Order: sequence, then C-alpha cells, then structure tokens
Amino acid sequence: MAAKKNVAVIPVFTGGNVPLPEIVQASGIGKATIKNGLRDGVLDFGYAIPCGESNQYRYYCPDKLVYEKIGYFNPKPNEEV
Repeated sequence: MAAKKNVAVIPVFTGGNVPLPEIVQASGIGKATIKNGLRDGVLDFGYAIPCGESNQYRYYCPDKLVYEKIGYFNPKPNEEV
C-alpha cells in the first residue's frame, strides 16, 4: 500500500485588507483591544496608520499576515462572514 502524502494547502493571498470585525469574530479579541494592540505595536498582524495630526488611525491588516499570525483566512473576502 502506498504511503499517504500530507500536502499543505496554502491559500492564495491578494494582499487585501481583512476588516477588523472579521478579525474580532475569528480571534475573540475585542475591537478596542485590537486597535490598541496595533497602535502600540503589541499585535503584529497589521498596521495602525495615523491620519493627520489627530488621534485618528486607519488600520490595515493584510490577509497573509492575519493568516500567518492568527490562522484566519476568508477565501471570499467580498462576501459577509
């Protein structure tokens, strides 16, 4: 009998942003905690980008980083989870 091969299936990444609500749902971590962690550099699956001189930020979490760090991947990012 031939030995069964274990093959890793790696998703196709687009570099697209994973919205924070999806990360909250997948990880169980609160939205405010994720925002603070990205701003403070404690969480390393995305970036907090300051907007101007105010305290407002935009958050960018590339699909590949999110997959590598927390194991979440949405194969159809344009559909609701």
